[in-house]
Amino acid sequence: MKKKQPQTRAVRNQTKRTEQKEHSTPLFLTSSFVYNSAEDMAAAFADDSLDVNIYSRFKNPTVDEFVNKIADLEGAEAGIATGTGMAAVFATFMTFLTKGDHIISASAVFGSTHTILTKYLPKWGFESSYFDMNAPETIEALIQPNTKLLYVETPSNPGLDIIDLEYVAAICKKHNILFVVDNCFATPAVQQPIKFGADIVLHSATKFIDGQGRVLGGVVVGRKELIYDLYLFVRNTGPSLSPFNAWVLSKSLETLFLRMDKHAENALKLAQHFQNHPQLNWVKYPFLETHPQYAIAKKQMSNGGGIVTFELKGGIEAGRKFLNSLQMLSMTNNLGDSRTIASHPASTTHSKLSADEKKAVGITDGLVRISVGLEHIDDIIDDIEQALNSAPSAP
Repeated sequence: MKKKQPQTRAVRNQTKRTEQKEHSTPLFLTSSFVYNSAEDMAAAFADDSLDVNIYSRFKNPTVDEFVNKIADLEGAEAGIATGTGMAAVFATFMTFLTKGDHIISASAVFGSTHTILTKYLPKWGFESSYFDMNAPETIEALIQPNTKLLYVETPSNPGLDIIDLEYVAAICKKHNILFVVDNCFATPAVQQPIKFGADIVLHSATKFIDGQGRVLGGVVVGRKELIYDLYLFVRNTGPSLSPFNAWVLSKSLETLFLRMDKHAENALKLAQHFQNHPQLNWVKYPFLETHPQYAIAKKQMSNGGGIVTFELKGGIEAGRKFLNSLQMLSMTNNLGDSRTIASHPASTTHSKLSADEKKAVGITDGLVRISVGLEHIDDIIDDIEQALNSAPSAP
């Protein structure tokens, strides 16, 4: 049979029907599973590679359905789910790094990832170096004999920096370095990093994959042998995804392509509308021609995604007044929701970074991140317009 399109597979791939002949995929809300005999039970614990259900911290049919769908959409061989996106990041680092190893990371990463790299990994003997995503030619100079892993977000959070995945993958292959990509902002509906040479792709499924701000979740996909090592770490340390959350996330994948198309359509219109606004220094969006990596974005993304950033004239005070003046948009630190969300990274998600660290990742006092939702674009524009008119002018 001819292989179905990704949009169809996201809808139709599901757990095998039970004897009840349900249409919607079932939810296996159970902590453990039973055996036909004492011998079967002993065999299940004797061989970690057996594909059997033992305990939902190890594996669960509902969780497996979600993971298998993400792996399929990303073009990966296998995957493992975690309770949150940060659990996916941390589990990946802890699985593939050994004491004394060195990691290279883009400096433009999520605040909690930065904290792991700079506060916690050094306590266990790991070293790290940052590079500027706008200068990938500097990567090779950072490589050491003990460099084992290179980590990027593309597009980055919140700066929307884009990196050429093929370029970085070639460097990693040349030096035998594991290439890990956080694909949270794009999702597999928009970008598939494995096609461009990534070894491992991870997501905070809490964001666009869920799409309605309901549950937490994370997922990591890649080659079978890599994921097996990661599976053993997650199995034994416990950051597992709950079956209920997995069921919600799997159902959400049925509408992922439709939602990402609409998010991107609204986001592009929003960026185009405000790119010359007198209250803004600049507007940034991957499919806006003024984006520094516009050509790269067009090469490896099917659309520009659902995030727009801009810089208010007037800094911190303008940012606070803008947020306080919004009437429809939500103020919350999540993103990827059906509802449009405004956030101010300098005072929230990246507030613990020093001034120099914020500058290094492109976070200014006036930077605002808009997670563009599914409302009518005219209503989104109107709310931002009236809030901008309430913000103080630049001195």
